[in-house]
Amino acid sequence: MHLAYPAVLAALLFCTGLYGVLARRNAILVLMSVELMLNAVNLNLVAFDVWLRDTLHAGQALTLFTIAVAAAEIGIGLAIVLMVHRNRGTSDVDRLRDTAEHPHEDPDTDPYEDPDTAPHAHAGPHDEKAEAAA
Repeated sequence: MHLAYPAVLAALLFCTGLYGVLARRNAILVLMSVELMLNAVNLNLVAFDVWLRDTLHAGQALTLFTIAVAAAEIGIGLAIVLMVHRNRGTSDVDRLRDTAEHPHEDPDTDPYEDPDTAPHAHAGPHDEKAEAAA
């Protein structure tokens, strides 16, 4: 078997996964694209292992390790996406830019403003009564 066939197929798979990571907005589709890229790497590892006729089969052993890491990555990634979807109501990557943002906040206010220097920071219910009495 020629090395060019699996190498070209792996390159096509990797490019397809890279396009999915860069172009998709849904976090689940991004995770699927990362898995596609990892499978392209696995295909290359096995193809070069067969082509080099390695007696230790290091490419195949590394492929098994990569599959285990990919399984852990997709499990943790899906758990994070599920929690973000529960909290935010969307899994759109563009809308999840900052974890400190909340959809009900006013976009004109600075969320990083120091609360001690804000004009309303020291006003409490007792201060309003004192101002009303004066």
